[in-house]
Amino acid sequence: MPVDPIQLSKFLSFVLRHKPSEIGLTLTSEGWANIDELIERANAAGTKFGRADLLDVVATSDKKRFSISADGLSIRAAQGHSVTVELGLSPQESPSILYHGTATRFVDAILVEGLKPQARQQVHLSLDEATALRVGQRHGKPHIFTVDAGGMHRKGFKFYRADNGVWLIDHVPPEFLA
Repeated sequence: MPVDPIQLSKFLSFVLRHKPSEIGLTLTSEGWANIDELIERANAAGTKFGRADLLDVVATSDKKRFSISADGLSIRAAQGHSVTVELGLSPQESPSILYHGTATRFVDAILVEGLKPQARQQVHLSLDEATALRVGQRHGKPHIFTVDAGGMHRKGFKFYRADNGVWLIDHVPPEFLA
């Protein structure tokens, strides 16, 4: 039976970002999972796919959600984890402006508290408004915040860039939001 790549991508995101224990999988401290073990445990749990299916999802993902290790034996989510992992990213100088998409129902709280990671390890920021809009639309009527990333960088905030281009930071105080 053919594998639905969208459903497989969602499954991989769930297992590699949030609940590896759901299929009895253990991630390394850097978030890597052995591909053969992942496939074996997923198949045993009822989600059937093979290595070719997995590699196809990784290669064709427009959001580049996953990374394959240099030796081709392991996979990890590029970012978005709620489980604790150390991605090994180095701080980088950010662009002067970044964007964050959210639902309008969260705007008032964000203007008071700033952007917080919520269930994830870090706040996700986009390089362009269109991407932020797509993110915000997933949660309801969207609102786009402009983030003064340059100002934050000058104040000593550390930005990280995930393998898929998403910018990550621990928190964005409200004074850097417009």
